[in-house]
Amino acid sequence: MKKKIAVELFIPCFIDQIFPETGFNMVKVLEKLGCKVHYNPNQTCCGQPAFNAGYFEQAAAVGSKFLDDMDSGRYIVAPSASCVGMVRNNYKRLFQDTSNLVQLRRIQNNIFEFTEFLTNILNVEKIEGATLNAHATYHDSCSALRECGIKEGPRKLLANVDGLRLTEMKETDTCCGFGGTFAVKFESISSAMADQKMCNALETEADILISTDSSCLMHLDAYMKKQNKPLKIMHIADVLASGW
Repeated sequence: MKKKIAVELFIPCFIDQIFPETGFNMVKVLEKLGCKVHYNPNQTCCGQPAFNAGYFEQAAAVGSKFLDDMDSGRYIVAPSASCVGMVRNNYKRLFQDTSNLVQLRRIQNNIFEFTEFLTNILNVEKIEGATLNAHATYHDSCSALRECGIKEGPRKLLANVDGLRLTEMKETDTCCGFGGTFAVKFESISSAMADQKMCNALETEADILISTDSSCLMHLDAYMKKQNKPLKIMHIADVLASGW
């Protein structure tokens, strides 16, 4: 009998508080693929909000807890390239003088964004039974594309969803304008960037906008609703869990 791959879930703040169904759908897909899923209920945040605001000492305190909570030796999988990018890249700055570099490097080597784990570790490009009769377009989040190097994997998975037609929008790799605290500090710039992204998405005549990051989707969904536009948003985990 083939041994199940053990997975440690990391559920980001946006998923936990606003889009919990996305977390459940990620578990649904992982278990369908034969993974043994573990969840540490003591987990909280990766520290990114404090880090982006310049509160490095506070971010390090939260990040230190994250390292302890996730140090199970298992693959760590999260439905957020933003959080994964934070751990892989910015923890080097937070913990450059830490006495436990072995722990830090172990966590950094073990953490993966959801679609990245599916395509790069499990070598899966199709979720059997995934069905969504819709016309969609895909948004490359900055964290997925620039921090984690994720581009083709999500597209391969979406191309194999029965009934789904995917149309690329113009400037798909351009930022949506969220950027965490950026959207608060520079509201007018953030809104202009969201408007550009919305216009490019609507030009495809798609029904749904898909991404790996719920933060981008939340930002764009709020802007589109304010503008009374019909385009819906879906996290890719929700797409892959559709129809079965």
